[in-house]
Amino acid sequence: MTLPTVAAFGEADGVLTVGGVGVDRLARRVGSTPFFAYDRRLIGDRVAMLRSLLPESLSLGYAVKANPMPAVVHLLASLVDALDVASAHEMRVALDTGIDAGRISFAGPGKTDAELEQAVASGVTIEIESSGEAQRAVRAGESVGVRPRVAIRVNPDFAVRGSGMRMSGGPQQFGVDAEQVPDLMREAHAAGVDLLGFHVFAGSQNLSADLLTQAQARTADLVLALSGDAPQAVRYVNLGGGFGVPYFPQDQPLDIDTVAASLAEVVDGRLAPALPDASFVVELGRYLVAEAGVYVTRVVDRKVSRGSTYLVVDGGMHHQLAASGNLGQVIRRNYPLAVGLAVSAEPEETVTVVGCLCTPLDLLGDRVELPRADVGDLVVVFQAGAYGLTASPTAFLGHPAPVEILI
Repeated sequence: MTLPTVAAFGEADGVLTVGGVGVDRLARRVGSTPFFAYDRRLIGDRVAMLRSLLPESLSLGYAVKANPMPAVVHLLASLVDALDVASAHEMRVALDTGIDAGRISFAGPGKTDAELEQAVASGVTIEIESSGEAQRAVRAGESVGVRPRVAIRVNPDFAVRGSGMRMSGGPQQFGVDAEQVPDLMREAHAAGVDLLGFHVFAGSQNLSADLLTQAQARTADLVLALSGDAPQAVRYVNLGGGFGVPYFPQDQPLDIDTVAASLAEVVDGRLAPALPDASFVVELGRYLVAEAGVYVTRVVDRKVSRGSTYLVVDGGMHHQLAASGNLGQVIRRNYPLAVGLAVSAEPEETVTVVGCLCTPLDLLGDRVELPRADVGDLVVVFQAGAYGLTASPTAFLGHPAPVEILI
């Protein structure tokens, strides 16, 4: 397959454009390399496409952890129905957008007492990850003088095959084991919290529509079973997400039509009739932003070592850990790369693109075929809109932080 890279962004006279602006001009606008650039048109197009396919009864949420740049979060707050955060800092970014606090959920294990108090005081929904966290949320509510809004994050008794990261089934740090949920619901209700419903998130980065639809059906079974033990009407069901994007040439894009049709059956055909008071949300992160971002870095040296040509750039794994293969890849594969000022040119040579860090792990492209690039040329890493800067060891070796821009 051909990855949706250059064609999605566009080019002018052989120069890659982001938001209609050439990357060479963007580099001058930023004032330095490396930098991240995100295309607001591509983000908007992705949301519009999903809106056209998903049932109207299903809300669309954005998982801020995928890309918490404030400008990106502000943009998405105007396009989606809900935001999910995983820290107090992300919660403040979400609240700064002006979105109603009731449309923000706070998930993740290890929430501190201070974070729980902030969440209660802000009025966001706390997605409970353990019985201990539920007890601390109750105490936070008593301290603040506000009734906590909570949902229980459920660790189902099934796992989703094909996920890049498995986050359910067996023992997990995420969520409350499904068999423990009925007792926790009764305890939470007795303690006086506002118990809204459930969050079930089984895994991430899944490109198989068949596996996702199977997971959606099993999630519906689980939610319906748990709802029978709920001490009050269920008003909130977060069905998770896990929609994957292609990173490598052998990856096939997710069949989103099949997934959307399955969600319509799950929500409209099963959940909504049984839970008439509930709102339903699908929560997506990388699927909304990954393909809308690029990482642009400049060649600072070109060398040949025992027959191998190296392009040494001023960026690296301290900004793009995932592209280096050090964020979960079992077998390292190259993210799509291009020479930013020659995206229409045919490959001329096989080169290895390495970063500026003093470690052999700092590898952005291993034996990739590219047009010739010399010192001063720009190398572009695609699929860089999610889990880039904030998922990387930015302090390693003390190099400057890159700029992020939304075009």
